[in-house]
Amino acid sequence: MRTRALGPFTVSAVGLGAMPLSMGANERPDRDRAVATVHAALDAGVTLVDTADIYAPSWDTMGHNEEIVAEALRSYGDTSHVVVATKGGITRGEGETWGRDGSPAYLRRAVEASLRALDRDVIDLYQWHRPDRWRVYGEVVQTFKDLQDEGKIRAVGISNANVEEIDVALGVLGEGGLASVQNEFSPRFRCSRDTLEHCGEHGVTFLPWSPLGGTGAASKEVGRTYPVFHEIAEARGVSPQQVVLAWELALGDHVVPIPGASRPESISDSARAAELDLTAEELDRIEGQFV
Repeated sequence: MRTRALGPFTVSAVGLGAMPLSMGANERPDRDRAVATVHAALDAGVTLVDTADIYAPSWDTMGHNEEIVAEALRSYGDTSHVVVATKGGITRGEGETWGRDGSPAYLRRAVEASLRALDRDVIDLYQWHRPDRWRVYGEVVQTFKDLQDEGKIRAVGISNANVEEIDVALGVLGEGGLASVQNEFSPRFRCSRDTLEHCGEHGVTFLPWSPLGGTGAASKEVGRTYPVFHEIAEARGVSPQQVVLAWELALGDHVVPIPGASRPESISDSARAAELDLTAEELDRIEGQFV
């Protein structure tokens, strides 16, 4: 597996988005298949697993996804080289009421809960899941920096951020302090191309979430929706999903897609995209379909 930089870490060029193991449009796997899916990712050379505290079947099972990831890593063998990223800042309450809380008190409780769920003494990469618009952005980022200084987290990331918010985070965290930005990006959702490029200019890793278009039919039908991916895949003898991920990887050495999976076969296929080098002509064809 080829590797790329992620803050202080070196990780596989393709990571695993663990959310479908707990929620989403795909059929939720049972515990054994969920663990097997993480193991398949590790077998394929994946060394970045992304989760979040809210990835759970219900409001009262928060931490469900983190616990699955922890169980899978414990039962695999030596995983000291695997980087686990999680996120906090979104709330879920009784009756599935969703909100956001960027207060220091809430984020500290969230970090402690994630440490317990992940069965770790320190979180590798902790990301602010979504902005709390009632709070000053830089002040919330400062809370993350404080948690890092206290040794609770190794690296800080932000998610669902715009260019201005990225610049604010860079100002608070200092040169090299912002490890990653995790925004939605796929053939279907290209609105964050500006943040992808901005990250490249500032040495920040860009983690596209839902890089194949989301869980369920969107990712399964990406070759049908965008025929160029299907045509290139046919010529190369690979899946359209691999071509999509290879295109995203070609957008910059700072890009690390994190495709979700609920089956071992899915992540095994996606991981092979790290070795797929598209030609300039193929990349031009892909870009041309979006004009």
